[in-house]
Amino acid sequence: MKKRLQQFIYPLCLVLLVGAPLLLTPWLFLYGNRQVVYDTPVRPGTNITINFIHSVQKTPVWEYLVVNDKADGFRLQSTKYQSFGVGLPFMESDGTFRKEGDYFIMDNMNREFPQLHLRTGVGTKLTISIGTDTYPIYEQVPLGSPVDIKVVPLYRYFME
Repeated sequence: MKKRLQQFIYPLCLVLLVGAPLLLTPWLFLYGNRQVVYDTPVRPGTNITINFIHSVQKTPVWEYLVVNDKADGFRLQSTKYQSFGVGLPFMESDGTFRKEGDYFIMDNMNREFPQLHLRTGVGTKLTISIGTDTYPIYEQVPLGSPVDIKVVPLYRYFME
């Protein structure tokens, strides 16, 4: 009986020792239309760029974020855009504002978000870059679909 138990326990311990670090790894999940479109392991400081065409101004906007220090959300660091419009930052309290050529840039924003909620729109061409990989979300999910991005330990994905 003891030998049988050992034959079961040793492999189980090995699986837990090898698997536990992976299951605790922060993982980014990008949902489009409530289905996982992309997922990858991340760590604090991983760059995320959201690029879209402003629905009113019809000009490009870039939002530069990073995975936060706890790897449980995001920190918006800066934005870059061509024209003022609804929802675009411009006040001193938003960060450091400057004009660079044809673009307005707001740096040092440091806004924290536990997760990101976006939506595809007509002509917005929502594109998301994670690290060096770029995803044209507007080509992958139907128009008007919710797009959610979150960072959680991998084991939490299996618990949902």
